[in-house]
Amino acid sequence: MRNLVEFVMRSGDLDTRFMGKSRALEGTKAHQKLQKSSDENYTPEVTVKHQFEYEGFKFTIEGRVDGVIEDVEDIIIDEIKTTTKELKLIDENYNPIHWAQGKCYGYIYATQNNLDKISIQLTYFQLDTEEIKRIKKDYSIEELRQFFYQLLDKYLYWAKFVKGWVNKRNNSILSLEFPFKNYRKGQRKLAVAVYKTIVDEKNLFAQAPTGIGKTISTVFPSVKAMGEGYTSKIFYLTAKTITRQVAEETFCILNDNGLKFKTITLTAKDKICFKEESNCNPEKCEYAKGHFDRVNDAILDILKNENLITREIVERYAKKHRVCPFEFSLDIAIWTDGVICDYNYAFDPRVYLRRFFDEGDGDYIFLVDEAHNLVDRGREMFSAELYKKTFLDVRRKIKDKNKYIAKILSKLNSYMLKLKKKCDNKDYYILDDEPEGIYGYLRQLITESEDWLAKNQDVDGYEELLQLYFDAHAFLRIAEFYDERYVAYVEKVNKDFKLKLFCHDPSYLLGEAVKRGNSAIFFSATLTPIKYFRDVLGGKEDDHIMRLPSPFDRKNLCLMIASNISTRYKDRENSYLNIAEYINEVVKGKSGNYMVFFPSYKYMTSVIEIFKERYPNFSLIEQAPSMTEEEREEFLRQFKPDYKETLVGFAVLGGIFSEGIDLKGERLSGAIIVGVGLPQLCLERDIIRDYFNDVNGKGFQYSYMYPGMNKVLQGAGRVIRSEKDKGVVLLIDDRFCYSSYERLFPREWFPYIGIKNKKDIPYYLNKFWNR
Repeated sequence: MRNLVEFVMRSGDLDTRFMGKSRALEGTKAHQKLQKSSDENYTPEVTVKHQFEYEGFKFTIEGRVDGVIEDVEDIIIDEIKTTTKELKLIDENYNPIHWAQGKCYGYIYATQNNLDKISIQLTYFQLDTEEIKRIKKDYSIEELRQFFYQLLDKYLYWAKFVKGWVNKRNNSILSLEFPFKNYRKGQRKLAVAVYKTIVDEKNLFAQAPTGIGKTISTVFPSVKAMGEGYTSKIFYLTAKTITRQVAEETFCILNDNGLKFKTITLTAKDKICFKEESNCNPEKCEYAKGHFDRVNDAILDILKNENLITREIVERYAKKHRVCPFEFSLDIAIWTDGVICDYNYAFDPRVYLRRFFDEGDGDYIFLVDEAHNLVDRGREMFSAELYKKTFLDVRRKIKDKNKYIAKILSKLNSYMLKLKKKCDNKDYYILDDEPEGIYGYLRQLITESEDWLAKNQDVDGYEELLQLYFDAHAFLRIAEFYDERYVAYVEKVNKDFKLKLFCHDPSYLLGEAVKRGNSAIFFSATLTPIKYFRDVLGGKEDDHIMRLPSPFDRKNLCLMIASNISTRYKDRENSYLNIAEYINEVVKGKSGNYMVFFPSYKYMTSVIEIFKERYPNFSLIEQAPSMTEEEREEFLRQFKPDYKETLVGFAVLGGIFSEGIDLKGERLSGAIIVGVGLPQLCLERDIIRDYFNDVNGKGFQYSYMYPGMNKVLQGAGRVIRSEKDKGVVLLIDDRFCYSSYERLFPREWFPYIGIKNKKDIPYYLNKFWNR
């Protein structure tokens, strides 16, 4: 009932300024207080449900009335509303939505109880003063019936639009054929597996090498399943912007082939906001001012005229109708058939789309692209941290403004100091138990901060306290999940000190998140070994798994392994010259564009210095530690198909250029990968190692080897991107010839060429390039 009324009648400003989360709790307590203080004629929390047919639709409208009062001469529907406004400013015209809810509840209650008339009462409770104001009106059943159906008629326009669109969509799906003349090798097999998984309401973990066409092979069967009623919405989940673009292009191809299907790509609020600061304040933003007066017209306009709704299209319509682009996009998502978005929107407990997932029983499909990225992203989503310096900095700002908040911040600082002492001479300390001692202080901080934050938006220190308030909330939210899959630790960070709740095993929480839908398809070119990924991504033994071979001709790849060089940390300094010489031997074999991937920036820059000095005739570019989007694009633009001289691009393995980029044809002739990609030794990696050693005896593999090899596979996968591509890959590290690593090689890497001396490379390259 509430959703119906608020959607049809919403109006006014969008205002996301701080209100305080405890206000909702106070509102609930106020409701309960009023209900308990009423006499015996008052029945609280009365559930009403009305099922009926109207204009060709079957409606089920339900809700819960705050209270029903049965007087001798009258039945009264009581709607309780809490407010911080002065009650003298509230009259019967204060908020039409309040009356609308009461009148709709009154109509349903009167209808079901055969009443000719009924009274609606709005009870306003002032949270600060606890004053009460009641406004009561009497209605006949006919008056309420007319109001109810007038409201329904306004919604009916949307219902008819959706029904018409769904019929059009499903008819187009029925006649939709695979958009390409022939299936590639393995493509049909993947598509069939995806469809069967959806029908079975299970999950699928699919390793599908580059070239199979993973996106179309997952999207097409999902769309077909939607046409047969197996799902109402498809969520295409990605980790990177570039893979979102591939999904958009795929839906565009299907729509060009006759599909009628609406998708929206969600963009983070900070990126899509039109203002310098993403603060939805109607006093400072013309898009927030009156947003709800215009947003329904904006939604209808975009749905009538657009099917593939990208960021640019959202922005265009948002400007046209002067609405907040972010909130506008979230509203559009309710009406679309597909949503393309980041993993966070489905899995992160702090930001997932509650409008879809809070009920937990949606018939949704999750298509999880580049699923190998979800392991560490999952750990990040389900972890939380706090820094000692933040407590001190905020205390300094607030001490003269609120002594109670300052006092709590001092207690938090003292708590962190006690933890810091446990480190002794080390840089870290792993706690034996959950740090429950800090939770009470954080709750006090939240409670004490809320009132001050609600009233002091323009005061110095406000932003800093607000951010800490949200960080405290996030920490406590994550603390609710704390179990054996977590560890708490403290660590010195530069001149600061942090406390972290670290989720070293995200499998259970990811598995629970996946249950918000009916089925999930996890796919990537590098889910190796696949049972490891099924394990850490929350899969079950009865979930489907499949590995597909590369569709490309093995003869187009020259894979060499230089096994006479160690890139272990202790041996790196002695390897610089050898690696520079190996790079030279590869890139001089054929003019073109090459990428060289290193395990770290320091290693990379050390080799670059030697390479520049010894081989000055090559053009060199290198990845910088922090690159803007424009700088990244400029880096990739250097890889031109019509090169006039050889270009060597130096980059970091596992970074922005070792996966997700598509340099087809002559844009990339080869890749050289230095090292086995092991993540840098650190506390968290060791925690993961120790945990999985206890669980399954595979701590090193789960923490270091498998994630490292995944980076190698991704880097090597940049070379062959299409049927016509031809290129060379050189792996440099003696460990690549260990059986433990060879077992992780994809089938298309065999047989590889073992290189014992750099002088062997010209022979093999000449044979390969001139074949």
